[in-house]
Amino acid sequence: MQGLADGYFVLPQTVANYLARGDFQPIDNTNEAVTAAVARVKERLQSLQNAPDAKYSPDYFHQKLGKILWESCGMSREAKALKQAMTEIAELQKQFWQQIKVTGSDDNFNQTLERAGRVADFIELGILMCQDALEREESCGCHARTEHLSRDGEAQRDDKNFAFVSAWEAGKADSKAILHKEFLSFEFIQPTVRNYK
Repeated sequence: MQGLADGYFVLPQTVANYLARGDFQPIDNTNEAVTAAVARVKERLQSLQNAPDAKYSPDYFHQKLGKILWESCGMSREAKALKQAMTEIAELQKQFWQQIKVTGSDDNFNQTLERAGRVADFIELGILMCQDALEREESCGCHARTEHLSRDGEAQRDDKNFAFVSAWEAGKADSKAILHKEFLSFEFIQPTVRNYK
């Protein structure tokens, strides 16, 4: 939600540590992977700057996306609303690529272009957040699936089926993300039902 509300991602320190300490082989600009990545970035920048029916700023789409997620994928969620949100975000994504308006050029630092790229990422992330919330048929922590609450209205976890961390891998173009599960092992303290009353 922070990325959608504030406009940036927060990465854990472990990522920086991994990159700083990794034993990576040096590559140059002629490397096949580098040239392919640069070509993809250039193509994306061209798409952002040349929408066929450019009308709306990045902020317009950011606000629309934030409203959808706030209402359907916030602290309280339900399957029907999550499915509807995924449909709405997919429609917003199509509109985005048709109607995003980016002023200026990519010859120098362009904040509107930067913002448009971030909003494009947020749209993809929004779909993935809804998909992940829909896959998790339980209430966990502060995120309550209304279909999975105890009689007292407390979060009802399903540790038997959902004691794992979700890691999603981007699929190929126009394909769904792939779920990878990192199962949790509890050696000293076993999960128990929480009751805040």
